[in-house]
Amino acid sequence: MSSAGKLKRRITVTALIFIAPVVVYNLIFKIVPIFVSLFLSLTKFSGFGEARFIGLENYLRIFGDSEFWRAILVTFQFSIEVLPLNMLISLLLALLVNSALKGMGVFRAIYYLPVITPMVAASMIWIWLYDPQIGILNFLLSLFNIPPVNFLRNPSTALHSIVAMRIWRGAGWNMLIYLAGLQGISRNLYEAAAIDGASSVRRFFRITLPLLRPVHVYVLIVGMISTLQSFTEMYVMTGGGPLQSTTTVGLLIYRAAFDYMDMGYASSMSFVLGIIIMILSVVSFRSRQQKEA
Repeated sequence: MSSAGKLKRRITVTALIFIAPVVVYNLIFKIVPIFVSLFLSLTKFSGFGEARFIGLENYLRIFGDSEFWRAILVTFQFSIEVLPLNMLISLLLALLVNSALKGMGVFRAIYYLPVITPMVAASMIWIWLYDPQIGILNFLLSLFNIPPVNFLRNPSTALHSIVAMRIWRGAGWNMLIYLAGLQGISRNLYEAAAIDGASSVRRFFRITLPLLRPVHVYVLIVGMISTLQSFTEMYVMTGGGPLQSTTTVGLLIYRAAFDYMDMGYASSMSFVLGIIIMILSVVSFRSRQQKEA
């Protein structure tokens, strides 16, 4: 074998060695569980004993399950409330950090702290903030002689309260994504527009926003996937209550699997949710491609 062939083989072997851990990890913890879950969705299985094959009964059961469709509505409401506000706040923060003001580096680091805070810890912090007795929010309300509000125990405010926490926790991450997009825009475009007499507002709407379109799509799709799978914040902050007003599909799947030990039905709900997320992601991506065509 020639020296060039040996070098090529050595490079290939080295690449495979580095790739192998990732492949094995994804195979064991992602690919295999998907097929196991697909099999379980076609069975009646409590987690113990043998799984009894029942075909599509679990999927047919979903169509007649009002609790599932109510959870779908709650999940979509949560996603619809979080995404626009999160994207807007993140973009404004990115514009602020991208400015030439002093101290923006420190501000960027501070605002990123919620992102690295575990969801359980973030949820506990906001439970304390919302507490009707010792919470800061109710203390501020008391300064205006407004009676205490039990934000997390009121069906009309519980979901919105979790939305606020989710925006607080996720805005820092999206801020960095938008910041990377802003810094990728050539300064020459802004200078040319300024020479032509375009105001800063006009430059923002004519240059910044159009060139950030791929970033918008990325943030939208990733945020949609994340919010539609929301579970931890609901489980910790409200447990799905009050009156099921914060019961998302993720929480419903957990209850079916571990409270009612119905692994088959939980798996079927997981697949239906996954299909919904996949369809919405493809539609969002295709719509972007059509606009750019």
